[in-house]
Parts: sequence; structure tokens; C-alpha cells
Amino acid sequence: QVQLVESGGGLVQPGGSLRLSCAISGSIFRLTAMGWYRQAPGKQRELVAGINGGGSTNYLDSVKGRFTISRDNAKNTVYLQMNSLKPEDTAVYYCNVEVRPIGWDTSRVYWGQGTQVTVSS
Repeated sequence: QVQLVESGGGLVQPGGSLRLSCAISGSIFRLTAMGWYRQAPGKQRELVAGINGGGSTNYLDSVKGRFTISRDNAKNTVYLQMNSLKPEDTAVYYCNVEVRPIGWDTSRVYWGQGTQVTVSS
């Protein structure tokens, strides 16, 4: 069993910063790809940032230069540092992790419960 616990969301003014965390626990053999998605009301869920096992990253064009994804393999945690936040960044943010559980031959994808980020004055 694998659990994902997200934290760090909240209300922030435009131009402000937040850092999201997603801690993964349970029967983990290996963590590979990790990422953050978001879903705004009435819109489809979209990939915001991803990081693979080698540390390579990719970003949604609209967040490049403002958001930074990172991972701490010792803590089984993925972070999303969000700077210069804009109202259009308002959404529920979900972490997404590819995990090979102990005793499994393949990996599977797990989702966090979601954390609300609201950017408003």
C-alpha cells in the first residue's frame, strides 16, 4: 500500500509564493517519475511540472521561469516551488507519482488527494 500526502496549498496574493509538498510512504521499492498536475473549475487537468528519476524536468509553458519542481529521494518527497503567482494559477493541485511497490514487477501511478491554491487580492 502506498500513500501520498500533499501539503502547502492556500490563499496568496498575486506575486506571492507557495511551496507544495507531496510525501510518499508505504511499501515502496522504487520511485520513478513524479509530477504536479492542476485542475481549475471547468477545465481539464493539466501537467504543470514533471521530474524523472534522473532529475530531468519539464514544465507547462505558462509556468516556466516561475515554478520549480524538485525531489528529495531520501525523504520520498516531491516539491513544487511556485513564485510570482498569478490569478490564473488558481486550481486544485495534485501530485502524481510512478511507484514500483515492494513485491511488484511493474510500476503503477498514484495520485495525491489534491490541495487548493487560490491566487487573489
